[in-house]
Amino acid sequence: MTDDGTTKEATTAERPAARGALWAATAWSVGVLALLIALPLVARHRLPDPLATHWGGREPNGSMSLTAAALFPAAFWAVLVLTSVAVRRYWADRSPGAAAATLAAGGVLLTGAQTSIVHANLDRARWQDAAPMGVEVVLILLATGLAGLLALLAGRRFGGRPERLPAAGADPLEMPAGERFVWLSRAANPWLQLAAAVFALVTVAGVLAAASGVAELDWALVVPFAVVSLACLACSSVRARVTAGGLTVGFGPFGRPVRHWSPAELESARAEQRTAAQAGGWGYRMNRLGTTVMLRGGVCLVVRTRQGSDFAVSVDDAERGAALLNALIARAGQPAG
Repeated sequence: MTDDGTTKEATTAERPAARGALWAATAWSVGVLALLIALPLVARHRLPDPLATHWGGREPNGSMSLTAAALFPAAFWAVLVLTSVAVRRYWADRSPGAAAATLAAGGVLLTGAQTSIVHANLDRARWQDAAPMGVEVVLILLATGLAGLLALLAGRRFGGRPERLPAAGADPLEMPAGERFVWLSRAANPWLQLAAAVFALVTVAGVLAAASGVAELDWALVVPFAVVSLACLACSSVRARVTAGGLTVGFGPFGRPVRHWSPAELESARAEQRTAAQAGGWGYRMNRLGTTVMLRGGVCLVVRTRQGSDFAVSVDDAERGAALLNALIARAGQPAG
């Protein structure tokens, strides 16, 4: 886009982390299914059969057998999973994030409801004696809405179908005065995304077991798994953007935290082949090469700051991003190295 508002060609490179998102969604789907079935079965020796599964106001007014109480929400969850698959398959472009929101909100709602049902029936002689429902219903609904909203935002940011990338190894870009160019690329590590989902499920399982009354809350188990899950999630995906303002690198599904360099802060940019072994492993690494965000081996976008330190990020189409950055550095009157 030019300064007068007219549209010009923009250089863009995007590839959604479809494989990693698929693995994470699969782990979440299987984990929620296991929790829905396991919660009542693990506590079966402390539950009446049948047990209360429906409340009119605060008092129980409906029941199911223990087996039905375990299988009915699991079947409903299976339908939700199939629905999300169809949404992702046929409406991904029109409704980015809808499939992720369905899985997140549905999983939280069903596991929360199952947990409250087990807790209300625990150690009761008859289903009619189940504890009344109150504030837990409000908390479950709030958690469901929050989970759905966060998943929708993350899905919109990284959703859509894979796009064909521009040819790599482009010649150095010429930037006529008055024109603005944008380069955008991203990458993800499916194994880190899967690890984040698995550790999150362990955390959720511990919290739900404690909330249902089946087990005591073990902070020594829950807190480390939660921290590792968040760390894996933050390091599992990265998004690099080059504009007239310089280079911006955002981490995680929401693009936070963010690192930014203006053209005046950079000495040069280049595309460089790097491996995980050279970087010291996967994720956010610091060693003799400088700082590297290593999510997949191959060509990385590497920038050298005016302080002499290097920052590398493994994203697609790094050659074009480096060419644009060097043009911006030259325009700002800095050496392009």
